[in-house]
Amino acid sequence: MMQEISSSKEAIQLEHIHGAHNYHPLPVVLTKGEGVFLWDVEGKKYFDFLSAYSAVNQGHCHPRIKEALIAQAGTLTLTSRAFHNDVLGPYEKYITEYFGFDKVLPMNTGVEAVETAIKIARKWGYEKKGVPEQQAKIIVAENNFHGRTTTVISFSNDENARKNFGPYTPGFIRIPYNDLTALKAALTNHPETVAFLIEPIQGEAGVNTPDEDYMMQAKKLCQEHQTLLLADEIQTGIGRTGSLLAVCGNCSCEGHCEKQESYVEPDILILGKALSGGFFPVSAVLANNPIMEVIHPGQHGSTFGGNPLGAKIAITALEIVRDEKLSQNARALGKVFRERMELLAEKSHWVKLVRGWGLLNAIVINDSPDSSTAWDICVALKDNGLLAKPTHGNIIRFAPPLVMSMEELHSCCDIIEKTILAFEKTEVE
Repeated sequence: MMQEISSSKEAIQLEHIHGAHNYHPLPVVLTKGEGVFLWDVEGKKYFDFLSAYSAVNQGHCHPRIKEALIAQAGTLTLTSRAFHNDVLGPYEKYITEYFGFDKVLPMNTGVEAVETAIKIARKWGYEKKGVPEQQAKIIVAENNFHGRTTTVISFSNDENARKNFGPYTPGFIRIPYNDLTALKAALTNHPETVAFLIEPIQGEAGVNTPDEDYMMQAKKLCQEHQTLLLADEIQTGIGRTGSLLAVCGNCSCEGHCEKQESYVEPDILILGKALSGGFFPVSAVLANNPIMEVIHPGQHGSTFGGNPLGAKIAITALEIVRDEKLSQNARALGKVFRERMELLAEKSHWVKLVRGWGLLNAIVINDSPDSSTAWDICVALKDNGLLAKPTHGNIIRFAPPLVMSMEELHSCCDIIEKTILAFEKTEVE
């Protein structure tokens, strides 16, 4: 029988004793979520400004996803891919048409999808581009975050994630983010390159946003060198940045649009997180036939990948993004949020920089990455009823569910302003 939790202190102590210490969460123990709100075990209510790292774009416990989950869970949950099921095909049709690709390879977690894309790109390189076997190279960006598997940490420059986990997987070239000159040089000097793997916005690195034409020019360079562009939209995709995908640029449509001039079509699109609205691990790798056809039976797969429960949940989660116009809402609210934070920066020396797209934003705290200031501010935000988390030491990421209203957004901005200005006052005293 599971032990009943009576207090946050008790729950935290149990985790400390019985769980691996692989995370450093804020000292809050959550027990309920609905829409943009979370509640702790003592009953205190909070605005969620992290959205489980953008996994709950549709809001916590969305009733439509909940209904879909319950209905499918009472019918069929898992068959493995040893057999067909009656949900996978409709899901594959729906998601490929939704994002404008020929084929999808369904997986579970985000990093599984990244690993899948890497395998597809390498196999395409050997069989279609003619790269000599075992010589394929993939270009990545500095300060990337694509997960924490052995292969992925091999091309990370986050030593905390890398140290003492070697030997590392070879075959990767790391260049500065948002640097087209470096990309061109890497492509020119390494003709065996098969792919450029990139986050259109670097979320974990502190919401680093590129120049407006960066993705467009990167795509052109990849085409010139017969290299695949792999877009990791696990965190940025599905409405978060004010467009359906971050590679959609300035388009505010609710789906793949052939006419949008700012859209950069990746050769491989990697999705996860909000693909299930936070209910179930679902990820996907999308590509067109000339790329996806290199994968044959027995060469890649997953027991749970493409399971009927996850497929039904994902269809519903994507329907909600379109039906409730969450991309447009993220675009409108994000503009107001950044305006409010820029006004705050004029009042407080703690706010050094504001950046972001849509409802994926960050403020850079005017202190060193080694300081505890950003953490202390997040603890104070928690005490004032808003949950956010630092990244890279002195950066606070703000990413609420996309179902947030304008009134709720202003209430959250009031909390952030009050909290940071209180730090200003404390310093003066």
